[in-house]
Amino acid sequence: KKGIRAKPAPPAIPENRIQVSNTKKPLFFYVNLAKRFLQQHDEVELSALGLAIATVVTVAEILKNNGLVVEKRLRTCTVDMRDELKDRAIQKAKMEILLGKSDRFDELNAIGIEEEEAKAADEAARTAP
Repeated sequence: KKGIRAKPAPPAIPENRIQVSNTKKPLFFYVNLAKRFLQQHDEVELSALGLAIATVVTVAEILKNNGLVVEKRLRTCTVDMRDELKDRAIQKAKMEILLGKSDRFDELNAIGIEEEEAKAADEAARTAP
C-alpha cells in the first residue's frame, strides 16, 4: 500500500524466493510459479507479509496436497515498517515457508502438464470454426 515501506534496505532476494501478495496476482499464479521454480531448483521459499500470509499458506497446502512438495521449514516473525501516511512505526507479521521437491515431483508435474495440454487442445477443437 502507498505510504508504507520497510525501514532498512532489504537484503538481496534469493533466486528461489517468491514474495506473495494477496492483491496483485491470482492464487494459481503462485502455485504455477512455484512449480516452475521447483523445476529449476530443488527448493522454493514462499514469503508473505500481513494479509498475504493466508495466500502463502493456501499455495503451500495445494502443493503439498497434490504430492508435489514436502515442507522443510516454517518461519514466522514480525518486521518493523514505517507508515508514512500516519508517520508512525508499525509491525507486520511475516511468514516464510521453505518447500522441497517431493520424490514424485517430476512424475506428478509431468502428468499435470499433459492434462493441461490435453484440456487446451480439446478446448481449441471445440471452438474451431
